[in-house]
Amino acid sequence: MKPPSANRTDPGISSPRLTDAERKLQIQIERLERQFDQLRQQIRQSQQLASLGTAAAMLAHEYNNLMTPAVGYARYALDSDDHELMIRALNMTLRQGAIVSAMADRILGLAIQEAQSFQAVDLKAVVQEAVACMGRDPAKDGITLRINIDEGLKVRADEKQLIQVFFNLLLNARQAITGHGGRITVDASTKGDDQVEIRVRDTGGGIPPDILDTIFDPFVTSKSRSPDGSDKGAGLGLAICRDIIQEHRGDISAESEPDRGTTFTITLPVSD
Repeated sequence: MKPPSANRTDPGISSPRLTDAERKLQIQIERLERQFDQLRQQIRQSQQLASLGTAAAMLAHEYNNLMTPAVGYARYALDSDDHELMIRALNMTLRQGAIVSAMADRILGLAIQEAQSFQAVDLKAVVQEAVACMGRDPAKDGITLRINIDEGLKVRADEKQLIQVFFNLLLNARQAITGHGGRITVDASTKGDDQVEIRVRDTGGGIPPDILDTIFDPFVTSKSRSPDGSDKGAGLGLAICRDIIQEHRGDISAESEPDRGTTFTITLPVSD
């Protein structure tokens, strides 16, 4: 009887030894996996910065709205040589400056990369912070915003990443109805004993039916392109939102009707 081959081992005793070629292939696969993870993080940060660029543009607009009257008031006070008027002008300038500073701090805060930290997060506070990060009151653009979330409703999440998800969804909703007015509604309710369902609705033009099934795929976008091509997004925002929600052991889906609006539905684990 021939002796068993040196490369064969009883599977009940130990695993087969890898050949040199197999070991090299395994090392290459592990290296590619690390590079893929790094690339994913870089793409996510790139999309985050793109969203922040949109918010920064709104901040610049608000800066003009807030500071132009303050500067005009201060100049008038100086020309009048009225001491009390000067004090009122200074106080107004300080108030307006504080508002602009708070807006800028929120935008810069979103750009800071931190390690994930999952904990109990107040859902309503997260949505309100995402609204504040947009830098401009939606009512100024004829948009009615309603947040119907019970106080104290909490989910298990990384707070900063969850703010990023709602920030992206609210920016999309705002862009969908800017120019002709409309309504954005965010509501939430418990689903069973262990989940929370959140819905972000807008009354915009909707997502074209031919791309609705692929809206969460990278590089798919429903945004229209301006004549110079500058307004069309890269189509990464929703893909990254999906990745973040899945990392939170949740789910995200979209429903839309042309000319009637879009609803994004998110489920997340509930937290005590």
